[in-house]
Amino acid sequence: MWLRAGAVLLVLAVAAAAFNFFRPIPAVEAKSLLPSTDVVPGTAPALPWPANGSAALSVGGLGFIASSGNEQPIAAASITKVMTALVVLEDKPLKQNETGPVITLTDADVQAYQAAVANKESVVPVQAGEQLTELKALEGLLIPSANNLAQTLARWDAGSVDAFVAKMNARAAKLQLKNTKFADTSGASPSSVSTPTELIALGREAMKLDVFAQIVAMGQAELPVAGTVYNVDAVLGQSGIIGIKTGSGLDAGANFLFAAKVPIDGFPITVYGCVMGQPSLQLAFDRAKTLIAAMQSALHVRKVLARNQTVGTYVTPWGAQADVVSTVDVDIAEWPGMVLRQRLDANWLIVSKPLPSNTRVGTEQIVLGDYKLDIPVVTASAMYPPGRFWRLTRLSL
Repeated sequence: MWLRAGAVLLVLAVAAAAFNFFRPIPAVEAKSLLPSTDVVPGTAPALPWPANGSAALSVGGLGFIASSGNEQPIAAASITKVMTALVVLEDKPLKQNETGPVITLTDADVQAYQAAVANKESVVPVQAGEQLTELKALEGLLIPSANNLAQTLARWDAGSVDAFVAKMNARAAKLQLKNTKFADTSGASPSSVSTPTELIALGREAMKLDVFAQIVAMGQAELPVAGTVYNVDAVLGQSGIIGIKTGSGLDAGANFLFAAKVPIDGFPITVYGCVMGQPSLQLAFDRAKTLIAAMQSALHVRKVLARNQTVGTYVTPWGAQADVVSTVDVDIAEWPGMVLRQRLDANWLIVSKPLPSNTRVGTEQIVLGDYKLDIPVVTASAMYPPGRFWRLTRLSL
């Protein structure tokens, strides 16, 4: 009797051990070791906003920083041409060192020039039969700010000015520029309106295009009939300014949409800004430079993640452990008071065979303003599967 009972127990024990041994190895989750949120230290400074009109600032990567708080849609003036150029370049893309298709000017282009001259608008001389490449037409549009070439490009792109203006407004809607409306292609109409914050969003979108950024950084250009034309951005190259567009001549005042590349803690950072409704274009330039200087002193670049820094760890039920580390350094510009968010997105691991060190297991996501970075992470050391004894004797896993 006891012998039979012992035999049964032995069989059950062997069966349980075999069942235990052949059960699947449990998946292991990585535990994050970094705080999920971190407030950038310091207090955001009071920025030197212009006494008249309105203004806003943004930083490449970070996005919107601040505005003067009194933004109302007013005439964008020639900054309208940024949207004109954006639509043309998206419809008929150019790469750097490409000149694009040739546009042969007609009597309609000459008439547009003459009408703009009569209206005392910004123009470049043209002739019927003159041939402008797409690149040269865009240079004439953006550098000397030729209103007549805005119409030429519109007709060439869309068949008519009205059809092109519809495209401009559709593109504004796609960018969610709710306070921006275009009534013409050049900004001569006071009904082409926007705000500093929305013009910055437009400008940043345009500056993503290499050819656009190349043109607005040029001090001058050569056109077939007009000859040498000069950039109306008189502060190009000052205070790190690399473009992008002025707008003046209407009753609402002078505007300046600008981008400036400035050194911050040894890193080149692009500051975007827009001042609108200024008493003169020179004052718009001066106030832009004042804002750039203020941003340069308030911005800082911090290493938020270092290469080989531990961001998490795997700990197995059988006692194996491996840290999860970053593969790169991450240096980003910061503005006081912003919130940095981090999240470890690492795979669950089933260690059924030896897992070597430096195995990619996921990403560490870093979010700050418009920054959204997914940094590859790897195991810092090898991990090994459980031994026979643990597999035989585990109780619940």
